[in-house]
Amino acid sequence: MEKILVVGANTRAVACSLKRLGYTVYSADYFGVMDLRSCADIVKSVLDQKPQKSCGRFTERFNPLFVEEMALEIVENVDGVICCTGVSPTRFPSHKIIGNSDADNVEDKFSLFSKLQGYFNTPNTYLLGDIDEANEIVSNSPEKKFILKPRYGAGGYGVQIFTMLDNGGGESELFGIRQKIEDDGWILQEFINGENISASVLSTKSEARTILTSSQIVGDEGLGQIEPFGYCGNIVPHTGDVKISETAEKVVHHLSLIGSNGVDFIIQNGEIYVVEVNPRLQGTFECAEVALGVNMAEAHLAACEGHIMKVPHPKKFAVKMIIHAQQRSQVGRLDFEGVHDIPNPGVIIEKGEPLATVLTSSQIRENAVYSARKLVQRVYKSVKSEK
Repeated sequence: MEKILVVGANTRAVACSLKRLGYTVYSADYFGVMDLRSCADIVKSVLDQKPQKSCGRFTERFNPLFVEEMALEIVENVDGVICCTGVSPTRFPSHKIIGNSDADNVEDKFSLFSKLQGYFNTPNTYLLGDIDEANEIVSNSPEKKFILKPRYGAGGYGVQIFTMLDNGGGESELFGIRQKIEDDGWILQEFINGENISASVLSTKSEARTILTSSQIVGDEGLGQIEPFGYCGNIVPHTGDVKISETAEKVVHHLSLIGSNGVDFIIQNGEIYVVEVNPRLQGTFECAEVALGVNMAEAHLAACEGHIMKVPHPKKFAVKMIIHAQQRSQVGRLDFEGVHDIPNPGVIIEKGEPLATVLTSSQIRENAVYSARKLVQRVYKSVKSEK
């Protein structure tokens, strides 16, 4: 295998790791960030980033079909395909998929919880037909809180606390939520308030091994995130309960996943709840490489071929923070050390949209976090407010 196509919303990290392994790398993604160009030999992107032009809003402009169609135009030129967040492997020749070629039952959150229920500790989850059904579920459990989330999707986009709604005084909000439920397929889920932890698991058809656990950064307003449950990064490793690693391995084995996969948990009062499974390379990808000193693309490829690489214990702490624009901003030059996913200079990033990613590390956890925060501020100082 010499040529690999990476497909997803953002392919930069995986493409760069493959390039370090000596592969010819093809990429089809949404963002088309500057630092992808040095890693991929062939680049196709949805966004055409130009000075003075807005990149728009991801939730309004991103359509996985657009990315997949671009990838299908070049898929015959490659030996293998790695699918990242945002696209489905089912659109591509199954014999070329490096990873899980059919993960629909995992990508579909309601189907996922149906498969996990009875085997693992999970929040109560309901597939909604209409808003009246949601109101009835909530009214029958007054002691609990619930969240409304898309049946498909990632990154916490669209997830919100759900409260009972009627027609009194909130007609526009009621209409918006009603349309979401009836048109797009949404689920209502018991809200578990606790610590957000994720596990990175390498697996073959017969074995699963957790190589890293991390604390997730979610809904951080200091990073410009306007989504209350929006993913903002990770701090690795998480120094917690060994049961998390064991449970993650059991979940991945139960779902018959291969390659590198992620399992997200919430820990509440010592109870471990499985809340998400990512049947693909995860957002912790770069943190794992830095903390463990391994190439995660290599580890994924090996696991897909039936071999789990020997991975050392974490050598240091690593922090990833995804920066979002605090206001409508024009980007300056951001190509300094530790900053990734760099937009073209002069483009306009709308408030709340991804601006860049910072990655830092240290032998001391607090120092790694502090360095990341300082780098975040440097990025913010390098953009200017745009009306």
